[in-house]
Amino acid sequence: MALGGGTFLVQNKILPGAYINFISVPYASATLSDRGYATIALPMSWGPEGKMFTVELADFIKNSQKIFGYAYTAPELLPMREIFKTAKTVHFYRLNMDGKKAVCTLGPGETPTPIATAKYPGVRGNDVRIVIEAAEEYTDENPVYDVSTYLGIVPVDRQEKVSTITDLKDNDFVVWNEGGTLALTASMPLTGGEDGAVEDAAHQFYLDQAEGYNFNAMGCMSTDPIIKGLYAAFCKRMRDDVGKKFQVVVSNHLADYEGVVSVKNGLDGEDEETAALIPWVTGVVAGTAVNKSATNKNYDGEYTIDTRYSQTELENGIKEGSFMFHMVDEKVNVLTDINSFISITDEKSGDFSSNQTIRVLDQIANDIAVLFGKKYIGKVPNDAPGRISLWNDIVKHHQQLQSIRAIENFSPEDVTVEKGDTKKAVAVTDYVSPINAMEQLYMVVWVQ
Repeated sequence: MALGGGTFLVQNKILPGAYINFISVPYASATLSDRGYATIALPMSWGPEGKMFTVELADFIKNSQKIFGYAYTAPELLPMREIFKTAKTVHFYRLNMDGKKAVCTLGPGETPTPIATAKYPGVRGNDVRIVIEAAEEYTDENPVYDVSTYLGIVPVDRQEKVSTITDLKDNDFVVWNEGGTLALTASMPLTGGEDGAVEDAAHQFYLDQAEGYNFNAMGCMSTDPIIKGLYAAFCKRMRDDVGKKFQVVVSNHLADYEGVVSVKNGLDGEDEETAALIPWVTGVVAGTAVNKSATNKNYDGEYTIDTRYSQTELENGIKEGSFMFHMVDEKVNVLTDINSFISITDEKSGDFSSNQTIRVLDQIANDIAVLFGKKYIGKVPNDAPGRISLWNDIVKHHQQLQSIRAIENFSPEDVTVEKGDTKKAVAVTDYVSPINAMEQLYMVVWVQ
C-alpha cells in the first residue's frame, strides 16, 4: 500500500507520508500600463458599419487599403494619419450608417445576375471591378477562368482555374454570389455603392459601444454644441461614476472639467469652426507618456493651422482653459498642455488643469483598479496579511512612477491600507506629488 502524500490545508493527515505545498514567494505585481490607446468615430466610405474595429499603427501603415479602402497616402485617410502621429492603437467607429453596397452584375437581359457584392457599403465599392479571363485550359466545352479583382487600377486578388462561381473564395473587397454565372469580361465595375448619412443617433451608438473598450483619449468630430455636450457628459459619467479614466477632445467646448480638452484653433483661411485638428490632438492626449508633457510639442500634421493670436489672446486662451497652438520660430507648436478645468477650489487646485497631472492621476486610478480586479477581488482575504499585500503592490507601483520621474517625494508611509466599514471593504489613503515639465523661467541677472 502506498504511503500518504499530496498537499495539505491543515496538519490533520492520518497516513504517514510527505505532504508538501508549493507556494510562490509573494511579490508586488502592479505594473505601469501602456498609453497610446485612442478612439474616434469618423465618416468613412469603406469599412464595417455599426461596430468598433481596432487598428494598430503597423497595420495602418501596411494594410490601410484593406482596412479603410484607400492607400496610406490618400486624402481620404488624412484624419487617420493625423491621429496615428502619436497614438499607437485606435478603436475606430464608422459614423455614417445605412449605406449601400456596390454590386457587379453580369449577364444579358433586363435583370442580369449579380455575381459580386462589395464587402462593405460605401462609394469606395464603386471603384472595385472584376476581370474574368480565359485560363490556359479554357475550351468551349470546358470553360475555365482566371478571375481578378481590381481596386481602381490596382489588382487586389486573383484566383486561377475556376470553373464556376462557387469555386471562388471571398476576398478583402468582394463577396461572390453563389447564384451567379461566370463569363468572359474585360472589366465589369461594381456600381450603386453609397456612403449613407451621419445621423445624430450614430454618436450615441458609438458611445454605447465605447464603454466596453479601454483607451486614454476619445475624439469628437462634431461641431454641433449638443453633440459636443453629449461627449463631455459621457466622459464625466465614465470618469466619475464608472471609474474609467480618459479624456475627450472637442473643438471649442469649454466644459470646465479636467476630462475635457477644448481645442481652440481653426485652419488657416477658414472662418467656420472645424474639427479637423481633433484627430491629431486626440492622438497626442492618448500617446503622450505619463512622465511627459505635450507643451511646446511641434505640430507634425498636414493641415495649415491658424495661429494668428496676439500675446493677450494667448493668455486669455490659457485662462479660459483652451488647448491652443502658436507660432514659434516659424513652427507651429502646442502652447501649453492643458484641459478645460479652471474653477479652482480647496479640493481641486490649479494642478488639475494640467494634462500631465491628469495623466499621472489617471495612470494610478486605472492601474490600481486593474490590479485590484485581477489579483484581489474575491481572491485575497480582507485581513492584515491581505491588506499588507495590497499596500506592497501600491507602493511598488508608485515607486515605478517615481523612478521614471512622473511623481516625486514619494515615501511608502504616504500609502495606508485599512479595513473599511464592512468586512469586504478596504480603505486606502494615498498621497502623491505629480511632476510637471518646466514651462516658465524666472531669472534675475545681477550686473556688476
